[in-house]
Amino acid sequence: MAPARAPGSPSGALCRQLLLTLAILTFACDACKTVTLHVPAKLDAEKFIGRVNLKECFKSATLIHSRDPDFQILEDGSVYTTHAILLSSEKSSFTILLSNTETHEEKEILVLLEHQTKKRHSQEKVLRRAKRRWAPIPCSVPENSLGPFPLFLQQIQSDTAQNYTIYYSISGPGVDKEPRNLFYVERDTGNLFCTRPVDRETYPSFELVAFATTPDGYTPEYPLTLLIRIEDENDNYPIFTETNYIFKVFENSKVGTTVGQVCATDKDEPDTLHTRLRYSIIEQFPASPTLFSMHPTTGVITTTSSQLDRELIDKYQLKIKVQDMDGQYFGLQTTAACVINIEDVNDNLPTFTRSSYVASVEENRIDVEVLRVAVQDKDLIHTANWRANYTFLKGNEDGNFKIVTDSQTNEGVLYVVKPLNYEEKQQLTLQIGAVNEAPYIGTSRSTMNMATVTVNVQNQDEGPECDPRVQTVRIRENVPVGTKNVGYKAYDPETRSSSGIRYMKSSDPEGWVDVDENSGVITILKRLDREARSGVYNISILASDKDGRTCNGVLGIILEDVNDNGPVIRQRRVIICKTVMSSAEIVAVDPDEPIHGPPFDFSLEGVLDSEVLRMWRLTKVNDTAARLSYLNDLQFGKYTVPVRVTDRLGQSLVTQLDVILCDCVTPNDCNTYRSPRTGNREVILGKWAILAILLGIALLFCILFTLVCGATTGAAKKPKVFPDDLAQQNLIVSNTEAPGDDKVYSTNGFTTHAVGGSAQGICGTLGSRVKSGGQETIEMVKGGHQTMESCQEAGHHHTLERCKEGGQHTLDSCRGGPTATDNCKYTYSEWYTYTQPRLGEKVQQCDQDNTHMQAQDYVLSYNYEGRGSAAGSVGCCSERQEEDGLEFLDHLGPKFRTLAETCMKR
Repeated sequence: MAPARAPGSPSGALCRQLLLTLAILTFACDACKTVTLHVPAKLDAEKFIGRVNLKECFKSATLIHSRDPDFQILEDGSVYTTHAILLSSEKSSFTILLSNTETHEEKEILVLLEHQTKKRHSQEKVLRRAKRRWAPIPCSVPENSLGPFPLFLQQIQSDTAQNYTIYYSISGPGVDKEPRNLFYVERDTGNLFCTRPVDRETYPSFELVAFATTPDGYTPEYPLTLLIRIEDENDNYPIFTETNYIFKVFENSKVGTTVGQVCATDKDEPDTLHTRLRYSIIEQFPASPTLFSMHPTTGVITTTSSQLDRELIDKYQLKIKVQDMDGQYFGLQTTAACVINIEDVNDNLPTFTRSSYVASVEENRIDVEVLRVAVQDKDLIHTANWRANYTFLKGNEDGNFKIVTDSQTNEGVLYVVKPLNYEEKQQLTLQIGAVNEAPYIGTSRSTMNMATVTVNVQNQDEGPECDPRVQTVRIRENVPVGTKNVGYKAYDPETRSSSGIRYMKSSDPEGWVDVDENSGVITILKRLDREARSGVYNISILASDKDGRTCNGVLGIILEDVNDNGPVIRQRRVIICKTVMSSAEIVAVDPDEPIHGPPFDFSLEGVLDSEVLRMWRLTKVNDTAARLSYLNDLQFGKYTVPVRVTDRLGQSLVTQLDVILCDCVTPNDCNTYRSPRTGNREVILGKWAILAILLGIALLFCILFTLVCGATTGAAKKPKVFPDDLAQQNLIVSNTEAPGDDKVYSTNGFTTHAVGGSAQGICGTLGSRVKSGGQETIEMVKGGHQTMESCQEAGHHHTLERCKEGGQHTLDSCRGGPTATDNCKYTYSEWYTYTQPRLGEKVQQCDQDNTHMQAQDYVLSYNYEGRGSAAGSVGCCSERQEEDGLEFLDHLGPKFRTLAETCMKR
């Protein structure tokens, strides 16, 4: 928009110059730093909002890019919006990036967007004159124009051209974007030209931007959007989506049944005559009759007749056409081929080639093919519409035949599956029907075709016939051996006679009978017991004629019962818990049949004054049970009670019952009883008690095995030996620690009066053998450091300094000969003289506390620790007469080794 001024004003030129200067300053000041553009708060899509002078900032820029995707920058610096924008604040900004791809130099321009403010006057409105905006009319270019080129399109003229020298320019697709240099505008006149033909299918239209600027760069007009449309020319043929269409339709379809649809496309401009297509059928083969039609606009193919018959014609070929320009004669057209296959339906019944058939078969034959019947079917072979299913309508009530379909020939094959008997029936008449697997949908009223088959049975010379195969006879059990009875009978089917047939048994599990070879009569060989083998006793019989032909039969012997068994009580042991019950129920059974069985009569076996009758009583409960109860207060124990049970016919049997009177709650708790005869308590071991005993025995064997293995392993271990560096250590005295009687011990004239058994353990003689109450203690002094822990009083230890002055005396020094013996004697005398008065005093002190009572702090009682050592004393000076008796030290027992190990740990 050019700045408004009053016409004829003398200062117009000056104002224009000032405005131009301000505009330049607005857009070029700090061009490489910050540029401010005044824009409304709401911006429409693709709206021009201003221009930035890019050349003064970076002339060699080859790439112009906006960091904000909402704005687009053109090469002349024009700023456009890419879509509608609503600025949320009064000031917004974005950055323009200028770069040279060859020198890799980059510069940035910050663009500030400020909202335009509208001033409102409350008193009056000021009207301002504004010039109209330049607006060239839209133009078009014919597609594939023949020229001449450059082809003039129109002239764009700015309203300010009368006041200024205006230069025109354009940008956009077709100018500086692909396809480049398609349009150009004369800079001075504004004439717009097209340089070459344009294909509308490639470029339907162009949107250019026109600029009007003054020589000094001032833009008096807003950039103008110029739309150039390419006028379509009918230069594209319609094309079918497929070159060959294949459809299918069932025969006998109704009129109007949809077969398929064809489709074509046209690249020309939509919704014009150039793309308005019409479909049609040009040719049909076979040509007659016409059975299909095509919708002209949708391309849908439908049937025009219901006379489609696959059995006559199974395929039709159509030549179809599509034409643009709404089907007018000058329109462009294309053709294609269409094949329509006629699908089969079951509209034809299978028909027998003959209405009647005759066949023959020998009697007694099975799985023999008798006859093949053929049918004809016009439907498609090897389909459900063609395959036939055969069925018997009449004549096969006994199931002697079966008929199956041959999958290759579709014939019905008749078989004999059950032997025929010429003597019973010489001829059979069968009625057979045939249908397809698929349901019939034809027009015939009959849905099944039928045929008659006559089968003649041929006679054969047959062997004996075992009919019925299973025959039975009834024989009373326990009949005498040698008794004869009726046996098995077979006959000749030709003569219906049994003469000339021989019999033999092939199976007799118990060997009860013998079969007569000529008559089949059986003879009893053993006593027949019905109770031993229940049910029917079967014997296999083999019958043969003179030609060796045989048949197999079964003779079942049914044994008739006789009353040969008395009732018996199965439970022979009866337990009566005397504390909770006074009787027990007994039940009898009879192995004979029920007619020889209950009701039973129960009674005690014995004389009137017998002991059994005085102690027990029987009470009948029902036909098979009675209750046994004791009469007096019998003792716990086991009793034998004889009970006689008699059936309804008088057959009886005596059963000896073992009755146990037990002190229990339930019979399962009764494990012991006392015999009333001996009075001894006997033990009844149940299964759990026996199992517990066996487990205990097994556990005992495991313990013994473990002990034996442990002893063997301990004996195999290497005995422990004392290390050589133990010479400077002392073995602590282990004496009798429990109080004992006052004793006087003497060792070679040295007497010590010990008060209490504990005193001798603490203040006893060194190297002496002390025996008190059968216990023996040993004290050993090694290495010559003869130290004694005497009685501890107030934490003081009294050490025998005199013993230290005697030098180091080892055990070996006491065994070194006469000189060694004298030294030992001398050392012993000194030790005895020094310790005699002091030991007595210390014994007195360590045995009493401040109140002259026994001091429990010093004298403690301990448990018995086992027998004393059999080695005796180990003191080198205590036993002068045993100078050579110290070999036992090399063979000390395990207890002394335990003591040595304790000292070594210390």
